[in-house]
Amino acid sequence: MSALLQGIARRHPSILVRLGAYGGADFLLDVTDVPVLLLMSPAAGRMRVFRRSAVPAHGAGIRGSLAAFLSMLHGVEDGDALFFSGALTISGDTAAVLALRNALDDAEIDLTEELAAHGGAWVHGLSDWLARQSGLVLSRRGT
Repeated sequence: MSALLQGIARRHPSILVRLGAYGGADFLLDVTDVPVLLLMSPAAGRMRVFRRSAVPAHGAGIRGSLAAFLSMLHGVEDGDALFFSGALTISGDTAAVLALRNALDDAEIDLTEELAAHGGAWVHGLSDWLARQSGLVLSRRGT
């Protein structure tokens, strides 16, 4: 996970610039339909995994379904709309969460492309198949 985050930071250096002072924040990503919690530390290029029973200290948190996170990341749904509808909820430093959302929006990250950069072109076929099977938005392609 950390290698993926470091690769994203390398390919999209504007993210850390756009985060500014919030780049050093620890963001708890609580993907409700995944059995673990993720703690993202952008400036450190680190993503750590925690058991749900061991919530780590964090400055800001975002909670929602995998579908909501992926829809926001890939630009299918507006982050503000997801927050106002309750599909995503935030806690802690609201300004840090807003800075992260804006930085990710500007970077136009494609998770499939980021994974392909680590694992090869075969990831595209797997992503397309998984998207068809699950209905999740796994790429910006076609959005």
